[in-house]
Amino acid sequence: MPPMPHNTDLINIVAVGLVTAFVFGALANRLRLSPIVGYLVAGILVGPFTPGFVADQDLANQLAEIGVMLLMFGVGLHFSLKDLMDVKSIAIPGAIAQITVATVLGWGLAWLMGWSMVSGFVFGLALSVASTVVLLRAMEERRLLDTRRGKIAVGWLIVEDLVMVLALVLLPVLAEITAERGGDAGPGIGTILLTILWTLLKVSAFVAVMLLVGRRVIPWLLERIAGTGQRELFTLSVLAIALGVAFGASTLFGVSFALGAFFAGMVLNESEFSHEAANDSLPLRDAFAVLFFVSVGMLFNPMILVEHPWQVLATFLIIVVGKSIAAYWIVRMFKHPRSTALTISTSLAQIGEFSFILAGLGVSLQLLPPDGRDLVLAGALLSIIVNPLLFGWLDRWQAKKEEAMRSAAAAHAATLPPENQVPADLKGHAILVGYGRVGRQLAELLLQRGVPLVIVEDDSELVRKARERGYLVVRGNVAVEAVMHDAAPERAALAVFAIPQALEAGEAIERMKAINPGLTVLARAHSDGEVRHLLEHGADGAVLAERELAYSLAEMVMSTPPFRPVRPGSMPVEAIQPGG
Repeated sequence: MPPMPHNTDLINIVAVGLVTAFVFGALANRLRLSPIVGYLVAGILVGPFTPGFVADQDLANQLAEIGVMLLMFGVGLHFSLKDLMDVKSIAIPGAIAQITVATVLGWGLAWLMGWSMVSGFVFGLALSVASTVVLLRAMEERRLLDTRRGKIAVGWLIVEDLVMVLALVLLPVLAEITAERGGDAGPGIGTILLTILWTLLKVSAFVAVMLLVGRRVIPWLLERIAGTGQRELFTLSVLAIALGVAFGASTLFGVSFALGAFFAGMVLNESEFSHEAANDSLPLRDAFAVLFFVSVGMLFNPMILVEHPWQVLATFLIIVVGKSIAAYWIVRMFKHPRSTALTISTSLAQIGEFSFILAGLGVSLQLLPPDGRDLVLAGALLSIIVNPLLFGWLDRWQAKKEEAMRSAAAAHAATLPPENQVPADLKGHAILVGYGRVGRQLAELLLQRGVPLVIVEDDSELVRKARERGYLVVRGNVAVEAVMHDAAPERAALAVFAIPQALEAGEAIERMKAINPGLTVLARAHSDGEVRHLLEHGADGAVLAERELAYSLAEMVMSTPPFRPVRPGSMPVEAIQPGG
C-alpha cells in the first residue's frame, strides 16, 4: 500500500528558511555586515521573484506574524522608562523632530512618483525609524551603551519605537477612513473623529486591563511557576504570556497582535524574573525573528533595482543622508558636542524591522503600493550594508580628534605647572587613575588605611569632588605622558587603574613600568581578553569583576553553617545533643 500523502509545506519553509538564513547570515557576518542582510538575501532567494525553490508565501506570512509578535514582545521586555527619562530633554523632542523630517522627505518622494498623500505618509513613516538590532549591535561593539552618547541614542530609539507602536494602532483606522471615502465623497469630520475615538477607547481598555490586572497577575504567575523549579515550564509560561496576551488583545479588544505582545513584554519587565524571562525566551525569539526577516525578503522584487534605480537611490539618500543631517542638527541645537551629534546621526542612518512591519501592514491595508514596500526593503538593505562603513569613518575621526586633544594637552602641560603639584618629598605613594564609582570607593579605603594617594582624573566634575574631599589630584588624561609624569610614578609604590578603558590603561601601564620597574600595578578589566592585554603590558594583576563576584559569593557560601569547615577534635554546635 503506498504511503499516505501528506503536506510538508510548513517543514519545507522552516527547514529551508533557517538553513539558507544561516548560510547567508554567516557570510554577511564574515563580511562585517549585519546578519540581517544575510537573512533578507536568503528570503529573496527562496521567494517567488527568483528561480529555484519557492516557499509557501501564506505560511511565510503566518510565521512572520509570530516573528513580529515575539519581536514586539522583546521590545517591551527591554523597554526602560528610566532610561528614557534620563535623556528625555533631548530624546523625546529630537526623535519626534527627526521622524517628522524623514516623513516629510518620504512624502515628497512619493508625491514626485504620483502616489496619494496617504501612501506618501505611510512610506515616509517607514523610512523614519531605525533598526533596534543594528543600532544596539553597533553600540555594543564600541562599548558606547553606558556612555552619554549611547544613552541618548537608546532613548531616541525608544521614542521612535513608541511612535511606531502608535502608528500600528492608527493605520487600520486610517485604512477604514480611506475605504469609506470610495472616491470624492468622504465621511464627515464627525465620522472620522468617532472612528478614531472608538479605536482609542478599545486600546485604552486593553491598556487599563494590562496595568490593573496584568501587572498583578503576570508577575504572580511567574513567581509561582519559578517556584516549581521546572525550567521548561517557566520558559513555556513566558511564551504563553507573550502569545496569549497578543491573541487576547486581538480577539477581545480588536488590538493588533504586535501591540498586545509589546504590552505583555512591558508588564513582564516589571517582574523580578524579567531577566530570566528574557534569557529563556531569547532562542525562540531569535529563531522566529530570522524567519520574519526571511519572509520579508521573500516579498522583495529585485527588479525594482533595475526598473526604478533613481527611486531606490532617492530612498537610500533619505535614510542615510536626510535622516542623518536632521538628527545631527537637532542634537547640535540642544548644545551637545559634535561627537555626540555624529554618533546619533550615524546610528540612525539605517532602517530595519519596524520599517518592514509598517510597510507590510500598509500594503495589506492597501495604504501603500507594493512598489513602496520594495523601495523600503531596498533602502533597508543598502543602508544596513553602508552603516558599518559610516561607523568605521566615525571611529577614525574620533581617534584623530582624541590624538589631537592629547597632543594639545601634552603641549599645554609641558608649559604650565599642574594645578595640584605632587610634593617633591612624597614617596611610596599610590596613584589612583580614575575617580568614578570604583575609584571613589577605593580612594576611601586607601584613605582609611593611611596610604598617601595621588588621583589622576580628566573629568572636571569628578576632579572638583575629589578635591573637595581633600585628595591630591592631577587633572588630565593618564595616556598623556606629561600628565602621567605629574603623578610622579618614579617615586610611587603602587598604581591602580580604576578606569574601564583597558586599551588606554595598557598604554599608560607600559610607560609607568618603563619609568619605575619596581612599581606594582593593578587594573580593572571587563573580559578575559582585556585581562590578557593588561598583563601583557606590564600589569601585576587585573581584576575581572564577574570573577571576583563569584569568588566573594563562594566565600560567603563556605562561611554558612552547612559548609563551614570543622576544626579537628570539635563538632558543629548543631550536632551536640542535650546531655551528650
